[in-house]
Parts: sequence; C-alpha cells; structure tokens
Amino acid sequence: MRKSLRSRSTNYNSNSAQTDMSRSPDSLMKKEAQDLEYRNTESLSSNSESRPFLSNGDVPDVGLKGGGVSGTSNASSSSAFDFWGIATAWSENPEFFRQAGKFLFAFTGLLVSYLTWGYMQELIMTTKFEPTQHSPDGRFPSAAFCVFSNRFLAIIVAMISVKLRHGSVFANNVAPLHAFTPCALSNTMSSWSQYASLRYVSFPVQTVFKSSKIIPVMVMGKILKGSTYPKSQYIEALLITIGVAIFSVFAQESKRDSSTEFIGLVFMVMYITFDCFTSQWQDKIYVTYGRQNVDPYQMMLGVNTSAICITTAGLLFSGDFPKVWEFFLVNPNVLIYNIITAITSASGQLCIYYTIKEFGPIVFTIIMTVRQMISICISAYKFGHDISAKAICGAVIVFGVLFYQIRNKYLAKKKKDADARNVSISGSTSNGRGIQMTGKGSILA
Repeated sequence: MRKSLRSRSTNYNSNSAQTDMSRSPDSLMKKEAQDLEYRNTESLSSNSESRPFLSNGDVPDVGLKGGGVSGTSNASSSSAFDFWGIATAWSENPEFFRQAGKFLFAFTGLLVSYLTWGYMQELIMTTKFEPTQHSPDGRFPSAAFCVFSNRFLAIIVAMISVKLRHGSVFANNVAPLHAFTPCALSNTMSSWSQYASLRYVSFPVQTVFKSSKIIPVMVMGKILKGSTYPKSQYIEALLITIGVAIFSVFAQESKRDSSTEFIGLVFMVMYITFDCFTSQWQDKIYVTYGRQNVDPYQMMLGVNTSAICITTAGLLFSGDFPKVWEFFLVNPNVLIYNIITAITSASGQLCIYYTIKEFGPIVFTIIMTVRQMISICISAYKFGHDISAKAICGAVIVFGVLFYQIRNKYLAKKKKDADARNVSISGSTSNGRGIQMTGKGSILA
C-alpha cells in the first residue's frame, strides 16, 4: 500500500502517459472499482424515486450512508408540507406575509368592532322592549347614558394605555386637561345627537348623511385655522351633498311623517357640526403642544376624562339614572347590549390608532368606507329598511366621490414618495461624485 501511495505521489508530478504506464495493475483495478462505485452512488442520488424499499420501509444497503437517505426523506416530507407553496413563499418574502397579517388584523378589528357597534346602537335606540313606568313605549329612555357607558370604558382603556406607554397616567402629559374640554363637550354632543337621531331617521340614512361632513370640516378648518382648499374639493363636497340629499329623501319610510323626519335631520346636522369641531380642535391641540408631546392615547385620555365628567353631570341633572336603572331591571338584556356597545367602541378606537400607525390614513379611510357600505346592507336586512333604486343612486354618488378622493390621496402620496426617493438618490450620487473627485485629487496631489 505504501508503494502504491508513493507511486501516485510521484506520478502526479509527471505527464499523463508516464502516469498510466507507471501504475501497477492492482492500483488500476482499485481505481476502476472506485469510479464504478461513485457512478452508482450518483445514479441512486439523482433518481431517488426508483430506489427499492424493503417491507419494513428501510432502504436497502447499496453502498449509501444514512445521510443520503435521510436527506431524501426530508425532501419528500418537505415537498408534501409545501403542497400549496406556502412555505416556499414565506421563506422568499416573509415581510409580505407579516404585513398581510397586520392588515388582516386591522381590517378584521375595525369591521368587527364598528359593525357590531353600529348594529347594537340601532338595536338599543329603535327596538321596543318591555315598557316601564318612565318609558311606557318600551324604548330606551336615555341616549345620554349610551354616551356615558362608551366614555366610561374608553377612559379605563386610555388610562391603562397611557400608564403602560409613559409610566404615569397624568404626570407626563404636556397638554393640560382643560385644553381638551372644548372638544370633549363637542364630542359628547355629537355622540348624543347621533344616538337621538336614530329615533327619527333610519340607520342607512344616518350612515350616508355622515359622509357629507366634508363641508362642515372645511368650514371649521377655515374658521379655526384659516385653512384654504382647492376648488376640486368644493366640487367633491357639493357632489357628496347632492348624493346625501337624494338618499335621505328617497329612503324615508312612509310610516313616518315629514315633521318627524325633519327632527331627525336636525339631529344629524348637529352631529356633523359638533363632530367637525371635535376633529379640528384636536388638531389644534397637536399644533399648540406639539405632536411629539401628545400621542393618540393621551388624546383619548384627555377627551374622555372631560367627557365622562360632562355626561355624568348631564345624567344627574336630567334625572336619567333612575329611569335607566328601572329599565335595566325590566330589560336586563339591554344592559348587555350597552356593555357590548362600550367594548366595541373602545376596541374600535384602538384599532383606529393601530391602523393609522401601521398603514396610514388612506388605508384607514378605505376600510371605514367599506365598513359604512356593509353597515347599510346589514341594517337594511336586519331591520327591514326599504331602500329604493333612487336612494341607491344617491349612495353610489356619495361612495363614488369618496373612493375618488381616496384614489387622489393615494396618487399624491405615491408621487410624494417617488420625489423623495429621487431626491435621496440624487443626493447619494452627488456625494459619491464628491468622494470620487476627492480621491482623484489626493492621487494627483
């Protein structure tokens, strides 16, 4: 054996003809046997499906070690697991699946929260329950209590969130609590008007009517902050108003008279006006105290702290607490409805903050617009609202303009991002050229 090894090492330094001649017949036979074994191994590795299996499932010993068989078995199980290509797609682009999971969570959270909230809202305010002494018609006696229950749970959620994020509930807040009082008052009044209007207008009318608040938003922005808007937005606002008017007129139920409907529309105008003031005042707080100093959870805490005080005082002065308690004793299921409404209202607010943080306001607007359309369909089906073809045309106008606005916002954001990338690329190119010129100068120097 040593002679054979010395012969090989010597022959590596000579030419090929001398190598073949200098090898002994034994070494040539050994080499041919090794080559034959290698070719058999390659053939079996490349054609794993043709391997014979014994009755116990083992692979017969054909000169292969356990590693090759184990690798083939793992590949077979992997291909079976990846039948739909999910594992491969995940490994190639895991970020896409993470974002898709986040979007699915946000989309489902918003829809479940606000579809349930809207359904319970209409159920509480329009259903005739068992009558009581203070509510002989069987209707829930206090829209203010619905607002109170929502604010009561919302302030608990806000306190927990602020404590977890900032280490203290009120100590680390830059904006004082009294700064939130005006928007808390308007928020309370808008919510009360929304609940009260359901006694006089159907939920589909209310939902479509909410979409027309673009005009009051523009007016409040002009008054409070001196904002200016392009002519296209005024045209879009006019089209939305026309669509809302068409839907509201032709979706009226014949069993209700015009004076009752007019009262419901007055409540809706109040809701839109107060709601627009709320959003504009909140934006003013962000500007005054700095967006970096007031996060959404602190805003939620500040607004609901003042709102719970306002609603509690209103219930005490109006004497609604005894009426509501009496109604709950006779109709305990209504208490459950109020609890569900409060929970979904709080979870909806958290989903709003999460969606805007992760995907921005455009995606949030799309989801909420889809939610409004689904809410109208659910309300019409569950509560028997008759929606004529003319009313549907009005709704199509409204939602058509809304999706057009969303499209314009998306294109504007896309153009802004592209411009920012171009500026970044041009800046990087300029820096690279500067470095290259400096290098050349140093070499020439």
